[in-house]
Amino acid sequence: METRAAAPRRLIVAITGATGAIYGIRLLETLRKLGGVESHLLISSAGWLNIQHELQLSKEDVHPLADVVHSVRDVGASIASGSFATDGMVIAPCSMKTLASVAHGFSDNLITRAADVTLKERRRLVLLVRETPFNLAHLRNMTAVTEMGGVIFPPLPAFYNQPATIDEMVDHTVARVLDLFALGPALSPAWAGLREPD
Repeated sequence: METRAAAPRRLIVAITGATGAIYGIRLLETLRKLGGVESHLLISSAGWLNIQHELQLSKEDVHPLADVVHSVRDVGASIASGSFATDGMVIAPCSMKTLASVAHGFSDNLITRAADVTLKERRRLVLLVRETPFNLAHLRNMTAVTEMGGVIFPPLPAFYNQPATIDEMVDHTVARVLDLFALGPALSPAWAGLREPD
């Protein structure tokens, strides 16, 4: 009997037009350091605006961080099909427009099509939604994505680990996100609990 070769570990990373482009970039950098995971990158036009404004990075800086870069207009790309095996997808950051498109199954570009495929194949979809405060449409869209199996993961900083820099806060969030995909040993330290003061 012929043995089927295991599919390579693959993760789709999309960066959309909300503040927090550093999360998507740091995800790519961390995946590169981990090794063993093929990264597929998508960046919306508004995502590029934020990358340039917040991080002063160009396409020449960002594209080499990923193994494969797709145009958001290329709806015929490999990741548009459920037959292309992946471990899932992270949208970091995820704008409210992208959230709404995913929640309502618009599949109007490759980002939302890949998210739709991730959900229909019952793979993990994680959305680092960025907006505050939320209105009712935002909350209902988050509920809809959760009901479909997606994970809503606002990149809220943790303070129990006493971060000293913004980089440490970003790294902790990225580690928590990647741990959801079980790509290897846990990246974020396990909570050890607190003792009540004597």
